[in-house]
Amino acid sequence: MASKLYFSLFILCFSTYTFAATNDIVNNYRLHGIQGVEKALDKKLTDTNYWKQYLKNKDTQFGYIELYTNILLCDKSKSELLIYSRDANNTYKLRKEYNAFTGKLKGDKKKEGDLRTPVGVYSIVKKISKVDSFYGPMAFVTSYPNLYDKYEGKTGQGIWIHGLPTHQERDAFTKGCIAIKNKSIECMNRNIDIKKTLLIIKENDQHHTSISKDKLSILLAQLYAWRYAWLYNDINTYLDFYTPKFRRFDGMNFQRFKQYKTRIFAKNEHKTILFHDINIIPYPNKQDVYKITFKEIYKSNTFSFTGDKTLIVTLLHNKFNIITEQ
Repeated sequence: MASKLYFSLFILCFSTYTFAATNDIVNNYRLHGIQGVEKALDKKLTDTNYWKQYLKNKDTQFGYIELYTNILLCDKSKSELLIYSRDANNTYKLRKEYNAFTGKLKGDKKKEGDLRTPVGVYSIVKKISKVDSFYGPMAFVTSYPNLYDKYEGKTGQGIWIHGLPTHQERDAFTKGCIAIKNKSIECMNRNIDIKKTLLIIKENDQHHTSISKDKLSILLAQLYAWRYAWLYNDINTYLDFYTPKFRRFDGMNFQRFKQYKTRIFAKNEHKTILFHDINIIPYPNKQDVYKITFKEIYKSNTFSFTGDKTLIVTLLHNKFNIITEQ
């Protein structure tokens, strides 16, 4: 996989670089071999201009998305749930609109039993086909509380998208879930793959928290600058991407994290670190807060990992700061 990635980047360099820049890469390879070229290409991925060019014709209305083919957008202020699907041109188009019941009280969910529907970015964990008749024919379980919710100390669980009672009466609100008509949830079930569906819940009159391609270019370049420092054992630059208030998913604070990473970087190991299925989503109703998820492949002499990674970052003065990660 690594060789394919570098080959693709090498071809891209030949097609977009100036003649002089291309010669620099060839000379680097001639003098230092493939590792020298790899390092130059890794550095290129930290260049905002590279990402600006890459994003030029991308649909970024919901952020930068590689993984998800469907976006569920719940606007609590309008009592609606919308499905956007990616078409053959990789553009997200509105496909379905459903009326929705949400929590009795306005505002973001803070704690168990507060009768509020959370505001945030979630995945669909699973579908439950057999539920109590109060929830209609089926329910979709969301990932609330997510990493950011836990960082902020929010509590509660069991936030579902479900149907309406088949036998009982119900109020015109929920205890925090999203409820739609039974025909609507059956329709939604036919139109989404839960593994490739992202749920965004917001509460304002805007379409969603907007983000420019310039900001996305900065965030992508910063993501790869963080990776570059990690890949080439630059501990000071690496740690500079974390805020002093950083707290990892398991409760590790910044000082403990710094000590832990300093010990690992001191080994000065050669690493392979690859990212794919990258998604950068502006967090609804938050200023310059972003949820970044991706699949990570990490290999060194002493450790290997392949799996999901999540970062919650803020963007300040064109630099991202990691506040929590998992």
